[in-house]
Amino acid sequence: MTLADLIAQARTALDTAITTRTQEQDALIALRSDPELTEEAVAARVTTRDAADAEVTRRQTALDELLAEEARDAEIAALSARTTPAANRAPAYDQVHRVGNEERTYRPDEDRRGAMFERDVAAAFMGDYEAQSRLSRHMSEERTLRGDQLQRAVGTSAFSGLVVPQYLTDLYAPAAQANRPFADAIRNHPLPAQGMVVNISRITTGSSVDNQTNEHDAVSETNMDDTLLSIPVQTAGGQQTLSRQSVERGAGVESIVLDDLFRRYSTNLDSKLLNQATTGLSAVATAVAYTDASPTAAELYPKVIEGLSGVEAALLDQASGENLAVMHSRRWYWMQNAMGATWPMINQPGIVGQALGANYAEAYGRGVRGLLPNSTPVIVDNNVATNLGAGTNEDEIYLVDRNECHLWEDPGAPMYIRAEQPKATTLGIQLVVYGYFAYTHARYPQARKVSGTGLVTPTFTGV
Repeated sequence: MTLADLIAQARTALDTAITTRTQEQDALIALRSDPELTEEAVAARVTTRDAADAEVTRRQTALDELLAEEARDAEIAALSARTTPAANRAPAYDQVHRVGNEERTYRPDEDRRGAMFERDVAAAFMGDYEAQSRLSRHMSEERTLRGDQLQRAVGTSAFSGLVVPQYLTDLYAPAAQANRPFADAIRNHPLPAQGMVVNISRITTGSSVDNQTNEHDAVSETNMDDTLLSIPVQTAGGQQTLSRQSVERGAGVESIVLDDLFRRYSTNLDSKLLNQATTGLSAVATAVAYTDASPTAAELYPKVIEGLSGVEAALLDQASGENLAVMHSRRWYWMQNAMGATWPMINQPGIVGQALGANYAEAYGRGVRGLLPNSTPVIVDNNVATNLGAGTNEDEIYLVDRNECHLWEDPGAPMYIRAEQPKATTLGIQLVVYGYFAYTHARYPQARKVSGTGLVTPTFTGV
């Protein structure tokens, strides 16, 4: 086994140790959110996490020692090359790169466009050790076959017809989208197979119960009545017409366009859930005003609690307790920037009193981003409008019971159509993406929103 093999094994062992440590840390965070948390359970999980930490340190030390040994070997080899006369140098058999009947690393007959080489260049940049090894072997083969050409002092400008630009299509940068964080967090239902309206019966007049005044008197009676909640099924769609040449002669053009259409479909749906006139969350939520010319996170938080109180008061025994706070990323980071010297009188499950909340450090769109001081999960969604209010620079914070925000979608949505005939005479291909959905936040009028001049564009001053 060579030193390079030992280094590769050490890197694999370090990656495994890092993965194990990450899993232990995630398990510790999940445990701390358990309402029945005990100190013994936390201590046991911390011990396991610390053991994983120690294993990462041990594996890193072993790898560093091997890399230092490799660097020293390279220094010795370079010193030997400078001090040994050329006529007397006789490299060992296994230190010479030979090209005979062995296959080249990258063969033109198997990879005419050089896609394998391009992928390895991109993967090596991202830290793929196997890709780096293949590229190193390829350069050794090139030095053996064309060493004299590689060392000539001629710039690439002398070979404009041979040194061609490369396009790393695997690393294309898609257009960034807000996507659908809120839609993924609320209560989802399969859309019925037929109809363009979804109807729900709401009991708006309930029965009554009261004490009987006298024996044999009639007991209390109130006739129940309902009101029909009719929810329209909406259709969302988008299209793109491509030339046949771009599809047949391009690299991944069709899949890139479809990916963009799918993500824009998701962004549109999520934005409608929040911002659509009359039925969107902003339109149906009851406002909790926060008016302040010099807003602070400490002053905002009581308004959030007021809104959550209103959610529970509206739902009473229908409250699930699975509340959500939905806000723009600028508001989430502004709340994180605040520093405080006071702690809440009542601590919450999974929250250390001095911390006043928790950040899970999740990436955008990956679910719950953290917890407010009262343990309410936070969904960060950049479909939340930031041009509200008289100054068109305010955003809003939405407080809801997630089980009372309903979304109906086709299981396979969005669908797409690939049509060639309509544009056949111009060699065009039409790609159409569409889907049906329905939603309501009004089965119970429970949603609240914190809004007002206290939610203008934030300044990050630590308050």
